[in-house]
Amino acid sequence: MFGVRLVAQVCKRFRASCLALSVDRSGSMLPLAVGGLIVLLALIGGGVDVSRVYRVQNRLQAACDAGALAGRKAVTTTGFDTAAASAASSYFNVNFDRAQQMVTSVSFAPTSSDNGTTVVGTATANVKMVVMMLFGKESIPVTVTCKATEGISNIDVTFVLDVTGSMSSTLGSTTRLGALKDSVKNFYTTVANSTSGTSARVRYAFVPFSENVNVGALLRAHDTASPLEPSWLLNTHTVQSRVARFDQAISVSFNSSTAYSYPQQEWVYASSGFNGATSQHGTTDYASLPACQAAIPADTAWTNSGSSSTSTTSNFSINNGWRSVTRTKVAQPQVQTAYFCNRSGDVYRIYKYTATRSFNTYTYGTLTPTATGAIVSTFDHWDYRPVAYNMATYKTGVAVTTPTGSNGAGVSSTWEGCIEERFTLSNASFAYNPATGRIDPTGATDLDIDAAPTSDNATKWAPQWPELAFYRTDSSGNMNSGLLSLTGSQAGTQCPPAATTLATMTSSAFNGYVNALTAQGNTYHDLGMLWGARISSPGGIFGSIVNTAPGNNQAVSRHLILETDGDPNAAYTHATTYGVEYHDRRITDDGNTNDDARHISRFRALCDAVKAKGIRIWVIALATSLSSDMTYCASPNSAYTASSSSALDTAFQSIAKQVGELRISQ
Repeated sequence: MFGVRLVAQVCKRFRASCLALSVDRSGSMLPLAVGGLIVLLALIGGGVDVSRVYRVQNRLQAACDAGALAGRKAVTTTGFDTAAASAASSYFNVNFDRAQQMVTSVSFAPTSSDNGTTVVGTATANVKMVVMMLFGKESIPVTVTCKATEGISNIDVTFVLDVTGSMSSTLGSTTRLGALKDSVKNFYTTVANSTSGTSARVRYAFVPFSENVNVGALLRAHDTASPLEPSWLLNTHTVQSRVARFDQAISVSFNSSTAYSYPQQEWVYASSGFNGATSQHGTTDYASLPACQAAIPADTAWTNSGSSSTSTTSNFSINNGWRSVTRTKVAQPQVQTAYFCNRSGDVYRIYKYTATRSFNTYTYGTLTPTATGAIVSTFDHWDYRPVAYNMATYKTGVAVTTPTGSNGAGVSSTWEGCIEERFTLSNASFAYNPATGRIDPTGATDLDIDAAPTSDNATKWAPQWPELAFYRTDSSGNMNSGLLSLTGSQAGTQCPPAATTLATMTSSAFNGYVNALTAQGNTYHDLGMLWGARISSPGGIFGSIVNTAPGNNQAVSRHLILETDGDPNAAYTHATTYGVEYHDRRITDDGNTNDDARHISRFRALCDAVKAKGIRIWVIALATSLSSDMTYCASPNSAYTASSSSALDTAFQSIAKQVGELRISQ
């Protein structure tokens, strides 16, 4: 088209000469040759210049496209602002070399009529003619248009957020957690602006994690077999706890002149009943704690042991000396065998110990008037040991009272929603197996992302009952690995805010959830990744939610964003998702050695399993370096560091603009 126009313009310019030649009958060949040469030169020159025009047009279009894309990528919560327009122009200028293309009057104008959802560009340039300028045509204007929009169709984003105690540390004028809240809310705004006016479905899920995760409500709601009496949760579970022991005394008053006698019970444990004086019951090894609990015998009744002894006390004072009488005591030794389950190596075994007491019967001489009385129990001491508790009522969210308070007082507690993980193995290393889609060794059911619980108790979770959790110490206050102890302390525990499954969220609901996050506890990256995976997996226990078809029937891109401000930090005296680790030893062999390293091995295996499901993992290291484990976990080109609030916001904005693919729409 450019060539046709050029030839037409040449003929128009030399019209007189052409007409003269056409009527000349003199037979001269020179004028004809000159005329032909002019036409030929115009045709050749037109071809040369036309090819240059097409080349410039292509380069101009490519630069325009690059500028529009850059401008769309630069859109943030403030829409298509000056910064976004500047980014668009910069990319255009980098991609279009004016001198090389021999053009003048180059311009590029990026605009947006929808505040950044779509960026439109118009680029113009005048192409200098090389040959056709001899015929009076010095340049030809070229104009192209371009448009870039974000190719967001449907997005699922699971935020796995570190809400450990260190997140309360100061970061500039706020805290790390405060900066995280602002950045996550800005992320929502950016994605909302991008999808406004489209059919895209955007869903969000949250997994706040520390040493625990709060997923109890999710398990109850999605346990389709029994949502109100959840069968996915154990009815009986052993907790590192304590049992109150009491002495009893008689309270006496007077009312008649007849003889009186009253039995009184007092028991005192012999020292041989404590501090590891235990033995294995039977020879059976059990693969899991639930299997051991199912086989454990009930504690035996107190039975007489050995001969009784009798003693008499004269002038025994009753009621502060109101009366003095003779009291005869018959002391009968008694024994009881108590049982509990505990881990030994890679198996669980039933252990037993013998408790002793002296059951004392008292007979009082004649009183005038006669004393009547009642037995009053007095707290004596604690037995710190594993205790199997009935969880059936507690797991339904109903308040339950247990005698674990001060001096054996009743303590009422209601389940917050944190859980203890199902059966695992204390292996030193774990690895994802692409052939099976599982993490090896497969005996660790806690690392099975997708499988729902079955009738096997080893596949079920337990409600975490922190009010009952204690660790054992010796007389000096040091950790005591024995199965029984007279001393101990309450295990620390932190239950973060409840996790959520994928759902569309209004800005108000999203911001309200984020604003309620609090900082507490220690860092367990593997736990956050595990439940982020369960909530995001199309083939898992929440698959019915994950696989809900969007209304536009378009594909769904899945993303998991892990934010953390530190390395793993196991808390072996706390009540965590793996119990009181110093005693339960579900991760380590001795309660603490290589604890962090073993959690890291689990974390890396879980990251591989998540990426194998087609879920893109983004990692942000806040106020800390990006460790090799974090880099390993992240998908390609998906790891960020942030040392300030602004850097954290930049990282989240970068991810927000990439969760949907940018594309040229025109």
